Amino acid sequence: MNQHVPVMDGDTLAKRNALVLAGAQALGGASPAIVISLGGIVGSQLVANQAFATVPVSLMQLGLATGVIPAAFLMRRLGRRNGYVIGALIGAVGASVAAAGAAERLFWLFCLGTFLCGLYSSYVQSYRFAAADTASEAFRPRAISWVMIGGLLAGVIGPQSVYWTRDLTPAAPFAASFLAQGVLALLAIGVVLALRAPPLKETKSGGGRPLLEIMRQPRFIASVIAALVAYGLMSFVMTAAPIAMVACGHSVGDAALGIQWHVLAMYGPSFLTGRLIARFGKEKVTAAGLLLTAVAAIVGLSGLSVAHFWIALILLGIGWNFGFIGATALVTDCYRPEERVKVQAANDFLVFGSVAIASFSSGGLLSAGGWTSVNWLVFPPVAIALVLVAWQGLQRRVAA
Repeated sequence: MNQHVPVMDGDTLAKRNALVLAGAQALGGASPAIVISLGGIVGSQLVANQAFATVPVSLMQLGLATGVIPAAFLMRRLGRRNGYVIGALIGAVGASVAAAGAAERLFWLFCLGTFLCGLYSSYVQSYRFAAADTASEAFRPRAISWVMIGGLLAGVIGPQSVYWTRDLTPAAPFAASFLAQGVLALLAIGVVLALRAPPLKETKSGGGRPLLEIMRQPRFIASVIAALVAYGLMSFVMTAAPIAMVACGHSVGDAALGIQWHVLAMYGPSFLTGRLIARFGKEKVTAAGLLLTAVAAIVGLSGLSVAHFWIALILLGIGWNFGFIGATALVTDCYRPEERVKVQAANDFLVFGSVAIASFSSGGLLSAGGWTSVNWLVFPPVAIALVLVAWQGLQRRVAA
């Protein structure tokens, strides 16, 4: 499929692509929401040792981390649009495999399915960079925010898919929910086909600075650490939350709705995040997100009612939005156009590799130390990231 890119003035093309990618995000972003809502619950039904219950969710995060670099280079060779089609097909296959694992009560097969779903997410996560590719420097933060708005719909589509389909196959609990996830991935293909992104191979592939030189920049280090703290802690707490809720006597429906409110909070502020960055600066918005993550942990430590869980998850979602979008905008300042593919891939590998580690540790820590231990571990990483982001903000003001 050849990607014909029409000539448009100003940011017209960037706005069009951002809207297309927002639609794709609404469908593709529902995939991790479904796995997160059900992965730990299904996993707990398939294994005797509950320390392994969150392994399916963690494998999704591992699939995301291991997929970002191959996905980036595949898109460089075939173009973003073709790469996104391949990613959606992987997502449909992964959801079908997860459904089969849940139906046959085979833990390894279910884990394989969630890992493949993570590979799909590695393509979905790059939608934000695809929106930035054709945007001017002034419009770039808003283009990223527009794409993330699609996640607002994903926050409804994913958990509601679980809610509507969870009882359709009584003999195979939740298998229908994963089949619905596969259908959403197939629908995403029709959306990404409307993308009109410039072929990545037309950039100066041989130009640019060495990757290690770029990664040694203090600004790159600060932005990556802020992103991995914002995303890693969000994943760490969110992975444990549904299991903790059920363990506290709350229903699966309460847990699924809690994840829905969380995902809505993750993407809902995107209507304003780009404008907030333009007004207050990338560092201040990123720092605000990190502080909200710490406040979410404080709420989590203050009680075990449904309201405590839901409020903590909502604050965690808003904190992720400010922290992650702000950090993404920061990293776009660290590379030149000809360097974008390798720098974006390196950024996502570092961020989502850390997310995978956080997710793997979440289940064991929850089993060993409970929900309280999960929340106490939020504070040290937030403090480190805040110091680095504040330092970069001070450096920017001094340079100005």
